[in-house]
Amino acid sequence: MHPIIFFSKMDFSQSNLFGYIEDLQELTIIERPVRRSLKTPEEIERLTVDEELGDIERAVYLLSSGQDIQGTSVVANLPVLMRQNPAETLRRVLPKIREVLHVAGVEMQLTAAVSFLTVLQEESVSIHTYSHSFLHIILQHLEHRDAGVSNAWLETLLAVIEALPKETVRHEILNPLVSKAQLSQSLQSRLVSCKIMGKLANKFEAHIMKREILPLVKSLCQDVEYEVRTCMCRQLEHIAQGIGTELTKTVVLPELVELARDESSSVRLAAFETLVNLLEMFDADDRSQTVLPLVKSFCEKSFKSDESILISLSFHLGKLCNGLYGIFTPEQHLRFLEFYKKLSTLGLQQENGHNDNQLQLQTLEQEKKYISVRKNCAYNFPAMIVFVDPKNFHLELYSIFFCLCHDPEVPVRYTMAISFYEVAKLLNSGVYTIHKELVTLLQDESLEVLDALVGHLPEILELMANGGENSGSESKLLSIPDLIPALTTAEQRAATSLKWRTHEKLLQKYACLPHIISSDQIYYRFLHRMLTIILTNNVLPVQKAAARTLCVYLRYNRKQEQRHEVIQKLIEQLGQGKSYWNRLRFLDTCEFIMELFSKSFFCKYFFLPVLELTHDPVANVRMKLCYLLPKVKSTLKIPTDKHLLQQLELCIRKLLCQEKDKDVLTIVKRTVLELDRMEISVDAEQLEKEKQQNEGRSTNINDKMFEKKRRDSKTSSVLTKSITLSVPGSSSGPSAGKEDKKSKLVRSQSFNTQALHPKYSNIDKCPNKSSATGYTSSVSGMGKSCMLSFSDDSFRSHSAGNSGNTAFPSSSSSRNLFNSTDQKSNGNKESQSRKMSIFYHGSSWRPLVLFRGMSRLLALP
Repeated sequence: MHPIIFFSKMDFSQSNLFGYIEDLQELTIIERPVRRSLKTPEEIERLTVDEELGDIERAVYLLSSGQDIQGTSVVANLPVLMRQNPAETLRRVLPKIREVLHVAGVEMQLTAAVSFLTVLQEESVSIHTYSHSFLHIILQHLEHRDAGVSNAWLETLLAVIEALPKETVRHEILNPLVSKAQLSQSLQSRLVSCKIMGKLANKFEAHIMKREILPLVKSLCQDVEYEVRTCMCRQLEHIAQGIGTELTKTVVLPELVELARDESSSVRLAAFETLVNLLEMFDADDRSQTVLPLVKSFCEKSFKSDESILISLSFHLGKLCNGLYGIFTPEQHLRFLEFYKKLSTLGLQQENGHNDNQLQLQTLEQEKKYISVRKNCAYNFPAMIVFVDPKNFHLELYSIFFCLCHDPEVPVRYTMAISFYEVAKLLNSGVYTIHKELVTLLQDESLEVLDALVGHLPEILELMANGGENSGSESKLLSIPDLIPALTTAEQRAATSLKWRTHEKLLQKYACLPHIISSDQIYYRFLHRMLTIILTNNVLPVQKAAARTLCVYLRYNRKQEQRHEVIQKLIEQLGQGKSYWNRLRFLDTCEFIMELFSKSFFCKYFFLPVLELTHDPVANVRMKLCYLLPKVKSTLKIPTDKHLLQQLELCIRKLLCQEKDKDVLTIVKRTVLELDRMEISVDAEQLEKEKQQNEGRSTNINDKMFEKKRRDSKTSSVLTKSITLSVPGSSSGPSAGKEDKKSKLVRSQSFNTQALHPKYSNIDKCPNKSSATGYTSSVSGMGKSCMLSFSDDSFRSHSAGNSGNTAFPSSSSSRNLFNSTDQKSNGNKESQSRKMSIFYHGSSWRPLVLFRGMSRLLALP
């Protein structure tokens, strides 16, 4: 059935058949270059080189008898040869390169220019050797017929001039330059001479420049070719910086005035831009008598007969207005301000009722020019605020600011978004006047505009909230009711776009909102949105940005009900979520919580939910948990969190006993070694309290025993002798030892039954009974040895609870162990403090029974 349907849809008419043939011919044409690119056996034979040749010999061989592509490869590899064997490279390879470059193509010429520059930058040889070996080759190819090659060699030469000594530059470059700059030389030669003279300006003293270079400069400024005049005009800025203010005023400025009236628009443009860049070198008289009339002339002609300068004028207008600010009269000040306003709206009010195609094309070209002008006006807006004074912003410039922020073209609004922060800083206490434009740009239809604004969004909002840098107001942004909807709209638009980097950037910047708006507004409008992004977004960087911002919101939220609700959702929807991806994000969120919150906060709310993921069925989750465990352990404090340390030890034990994934097990073993090397911080205050309680308990017991012994001695002398024989040299009797032993046993049993959270009551059971028994017996032995060195009750109970379920299967064995411990713990306070200091090694919880035991059992390198 299917073949019949297929053929019934085909049209084998003559016209369509020819169409199919043409399509096949096009495919054949496409495949032809592929066939031609294949090398014949003869070509492969010519490209084959003996592998036993050294680098130098191979380079010489390829330059002598190889093809162009092989020679180009050798030239590109020249810096490497210079690093390995500079002497042989200069003696054998470089002469061959000099020979090949005379007939080389454009690709090899460009490669050689780059390689020569790399050798200079890497300083493979001394500058004297470089000038002797490479400089002449560079100078020979400056006037190459290809303009790209000539520019490449010129860039290399200009970099070499910076490093060469003065005498070498004078003899090798400056002296030949006099003849190269003559009118009889080629156009390319004179252009190269212009750029070289601009570079030489900072190389020699002013008197040498005046005697040897300035005459050439004047000659080239009056060259018959407009390209030479333009090139020389753009080098006058460098020459003026080299010769100083006086010579600039007497030599350079007259040349600029003459070039500003040149018949060529490109020369006039170069003269105008050079004048603007040299404005600081002219005194007030030069500015008012020479520069200002020229600038006024440029402004007047830009709209009438010389639109070519319009874009440049709009770009430099801010710098120009502030540079001439001191010499403006009020009338001139107002005239330049009106000129800026006119440029800012150029092209927005043009009306054209003609339909001629040529006129429409011309209108399109003008529209592009007008867009560039308005974009430059947006770029100069902060400078114009300085020009009119921020106090006069609302009266003089606010209407232009409004127009630029609502401009129909994206490049203009994009530029305004970039400069918005600078505008806000300049306005300072008057920043409230532009809050509507902030909302407008946040709701802009172009994500490029939003991305540009978000870069400084925290600083902008802080200025808005505080009413400027110098204001002491701590009020929130209550005066901008549309701000929060604008922020939420901006985030939603970024979330629905394909530009996830903009979305990530936006979420990162939204972490500033606790300093801007109230906690309730964040809770109801932003916090739950962040949780939704973590749960539903598919881009990992976006999810992490949302998780961190959510943690910041939680950090600054002071309402316990809201905090507990968010914590509960994080644990239930992420930590206990059905998707393993959500559980991975829960671990990421816990990392941010450890970074932003206190250790006690993490231990109180997130320690046990994190450890619960040791039961996770997905290996990637368990693997990520293992990487996180060292950070988790670093949040613990002893003795406050000793029950959490026990939970951590039991989880590690479970992973070692039951983990079946090889990759996870490898990471577990490495994690155990890292945990063993870690030191746990000690809560000195809590430790001192427990020590004082234990000392007080011991004193009370001794006092009771002494009082009982005194009463018994009065009752019967026989009983006194029996007590003396039972406990020689001690202040405590057997009944006290039994009472102390009984209380310790009760505390140990209570700790063993209450240490584990009900949710984790099954952690200590391993499926492999034989391996688990062998392991726990080893831990039991270590636990006994460690417990015999303890003297404090709380530490003894911790060790018993730590290994009680596995190391002590019966209550009798536990009782015997505590008996031996009680016997060895009797002594004076000095021995107790000495044993305590041994147990607390520095600030760490030492020795750690489980991790130490695991380190011995793993036997990893």
